[in-house]
Amino acid sequence: MTAGVIVLAVIAVFLLVYVAMGVRIVRPYQRGVVEQLGKFKVSADPGLRIIIPFVQSVHLVDMREQVIDVPPQEVITKDNVVVSVDAVVYYEPTDPQRMIYNIGNFILAITKLAQTNLRNLIGEMQLDEALTSRDSINTALRNILDEATDKWGVKVGRVEIQRIDPPPDVMSAMHEQMKAERTRRAVVTEAEGRRTAAVTTAEGDKTAAILYAEGQRQQNILEAEGQAAAIREMADAERYRQRVVAEGESEAIRAVYQAIHDGTPDAGLVAIKYLETLQVMANGTATKIILPTELAGVAGLITGVAETMNLGGVAPQAIEEVAVEEE
Repeated sequence: MTAGVIVLAVIAVFLLVYVAMGVRIVRPYQRGVVEQLGKFKVSADPGLRIIIPFVQSVHLVDMREQVIDVPPQEVITKDNVVVSVDAVVYYEPTDPQRMIYNIGNFILAITKLAQTNLRNLIGEMQLDEALTSRDSINTALRNILDEATDKWGVKVGRVEIQRIDPPPDVMSAMHEQMKAERTRRAVVTEAEGRRTAAVTTAEGDKTAAILYAEGQRQQNILEAEGQAAAIREMADAERYRQRVVAEGESEAIRAVYQAIHDGTPDAGLVAIKYLETLQVMANGTATKIILPTELAGVAGLITGVAETMNLGGVAPQAIEEVAVEEE
């Protein structure tokens, strides 16, 4: 009875262990490759999988993106400068079956592939080009690795060059060259600044001279226009004054003529006015007065009127002399 219990217990333990060995769990980021008696049978997706122990086996493959650090190596550039280069490769498995069966040591294979292709790419470049063309190197190396690893069931996502280190003496020479280049740029920039300042100053002086000349011209034009306007105003005022004076004299003449016309003058009045005029003319230093010929006819009338009115300003003898002179 005891031996039977022991046998049953052993059988139960064996069955338990056997069942436990047949249970496999594939996580979400993994894929499984099931082999039966050493041959590929099926790919296992994430979840609980039951296999036959000792007959079937499961190889798990991590499908997450992986990173490989490519060790530094010395590379000779096209201009015979030895530089130290290292890189980082990012890859992602796409087919677990090919990744297991098509490559024995994937890490070593992709590392050596990256190193050899880095030597080829940088060896075709000058040092300055290699230092400034990291993006093109990354792209070219990624394309090469992605094409080479496609048959391994792997996709290379990107490649990054971490460092490109020239020898110390080359680095020192590069620093001196860069310092000289920066000094040259500073001198050129300063010279261009002085030239620009001189050009700007000259243009400013030119503009100021033009504006000043234009201002003087406008001032002269305005002054000339002002003088012309003043002259026109003075001429208008003079013409107005003359017109007013002429109108006044005309009104005075008309008034006198009207007064004379209204008074019905006779020959005696004309003689009296004539005598008044002679009186004014006789007040000078002249001893003789010459009268127009058409006034000689009234000499007798003037003499008679003068004698009658006894005018003291002109003597009868002067009037006679006037008459005689007139004859």
